[in-house]
This record gives sequence, structure tokens and C-alpha cells, in this order.
Amino acid sequence: MSDWAEFAAAFAAFLAAHAIPMRPGLKTRIIRILGKPGYIIVFSVVSVALLYWLLMAAGRAPFIEIWQQAVWQRWIANIAMPFAILLGVFSVRAKNPFSFGGTAEGFDPDRPGIAGMTRHPLMWAFAIWASVHLLANGDLAHLLLFAPLLVFALSGVLAADARARRNLPDFDRLAAHTSLWPFAALLDGRWQPRKLPSLSRLAIAVVLWAGLLHLHPAVIGVSPLP
Repeated sequence: MSDWAEFAAAFAAFLAAHAIPMRPGLKTRIIRILGKPGYIIVFSVVSVALLYWLLMAAGRAPFIEIWQQAVWQRWIANIAMPFAILLGVFSVRAKNPFSFGGTAEGFDPDRPGIAGMTRHPLMWAFAIWASVHLLANGDLAHLLLFAPLLVFALSGVLAADARARRNLPDFDRLAAHTSLWPFAALLDGRWQPRKLPSLSRLAIAVVLWAGLLHLHPAVIGVSPLP
């Protein structure tokens, strides 16, 4: 398989897998077979595996420079990624009826938790990851990789919000202290955190960030440090 053919195949497989959540009938049948926890686990493992294949395929594609890399581009990626990791960690099994990976059970609209930061933390984490890696890589293969993933993530934010508005009859009440855009509810005063974030989740985020930073050269083949 040629380098570009592998990249195209990996991208097609990644998009096909992520079309499943957008097809309610197919998703419901899979959940009926695996159960919801099983579906989330299998979907997450498959997504990570396909994403890794896609990243490796982009690295093996012919190098065609579009713009030169600069030190400041890597600094922006290193500054933004801890925030993306925090959003991702705090989104897992969060009390959040609006977004993938969250749960409506026990959600208190007056104390929305991570949904006060943004109703779609996992998709925003993905969008931040894609945007800063797009900036830090200036070749054609990574442009073709990260630009569509950024569009995919942002369109997923809008699609998930539209779906929540359709499916939640009391959306306005539930979303009164939340925001679509990160920090918007905090800046306009609609969300005022009443307690410190979970220390255990903060610890997980720090360990995950340190692990990714340390393993990046071995797993991806490139050091993220400037």
C-alpha cells in the first residue's frame, strides 16, 4: 500500500467509525448488543486505535512543506494541550445531559459542573488538540489530517447542541448556567463555580499530561517540546 493510499484508508476508516453516533438506528442496535457501557468502551478503544493509525499514516506520507515550523507554534501547542486534557478528563462520566460521554442522571442545572465551562467539553478538547497540532505541523499530510479533524470537531459541537435542543424539552432551564463556547457562561456571570474542581480528576489530568508529554517521542516519533 502506498503512503498516500494508507493515509486515505486510515482517514476513511476513522470517519466511518465516527459516523455511527450520527446514525441513531445503528447506534441503538449496537447498544442493544453491547449495552451502553460496553458501547462506550468499544467505541472509545476503536476510536483511539483508528486515530493512532491515522497519525502514523500521516507521518509516513510524503513530506510536502506548506509553511515552516516555528518555536512559537510549538509553545502554543504545549500551553493549550493541558487545557484540552483537563476538558477531556472532566467530561468522562460527567453529569452532563448535553454531550457525548456525559450522563443526565443527577444533573443539577444550578450547579452544572463541567457543563458550566462548556456543554460539550469532549468535542472542544478534540477541537483544541486538532487546531494546535495543525498550527505546529506545516506539511501537506498533517494539513489534510488536522484541518478536517478540526472541522469535524467544531461541526460536532454544533450538531450535539442542536440535538440537545431538539431532544431535551426543558433545554432552556437545564442550560441556563451553561454555554456552548468555553468560558462564555463564566465571563457573563451565568456560571459561578461554588466549589473547587475534583482533586482526583485534576490528578488524573496531570498524570495523563505528563505521560503524553513523556511518551510522545516514543509513540508518535516527534518530541512536542520546542
